[in-house]
Amino acid sequence: MTPILHLALTADWQAARTAGEYRVSTRGRTLEQEGFIHACADHAQLAGVARRFYRGVTEPLTLLTIDPAGLDVRLEAAPDTGEAFPHVYGPIPVRAVVSATPYTPP
Repeated sequence: MTPILHLALTADWQAARTAGEYRVSTRGRTLEQEGFIHACADHAQLAGVARRFYRGVTEPLTLLTIDPAGLDVRLEAAPDTGEAFPHVYGPIPVRAVVSATPYTPP
């Protein structure tokens, strides 16, 4: 399966490593509030998400590359663009994150 991408505040990723699972949907929203965790299919989608939702963020960011095997991932259209994005229904186990690298928005 092709890995999916998720942009995280570094502090949220560090907390997930301690807890054993990641539960943040997007900036300022939890899995419980949103119902799923937002993800991107590729770096082009990620760049758009970074521009739209993380512009001006001064906290450190981390790019999570996630192996979707065993996760409930659904490709769904975003209401504002119609573009299909992967959504993860449920928490992401830390073991599913194949890499976590510092990220600077474009």
